[in-house]
Amino acid sequence: MDSSITLGGSPGADLTKLSDREKQELQQFVVNESQKARIQQSIHSLTDICFRKCITAKMSSGKLDRTEEPCMQNCVDRFMDANMTVLRQLEQMRTQM
Repeated sequence: MDSSITLGGSPGADLTKLSDREKQELQQFVVNESQKARIQQSIHSLTDICFRKCITAKMSSGKLDRTEEPCMQNCVDRFMDANMTVLRQLEQMRTQM
């Protein structure tokens, strides 16, 4: 396997030449970017699900009508509640290991 990649604008940077601290920083960077991507995907899913559920008419005025706004708020709240429940359960399972 080739450990040369483009890193910091240097094509062919050799990962084996990184210090332990640099490797740890790179690994943390990758973890952070992965978490950001998952959050963005969740937001995209939330937007899509709630929009399809709540926005039933054409938006000619550029504003939500009196039924759409509470529906969107409730949809977002339920989505967040469900995610928090899952996260709490996963955290509980992790601490029991």
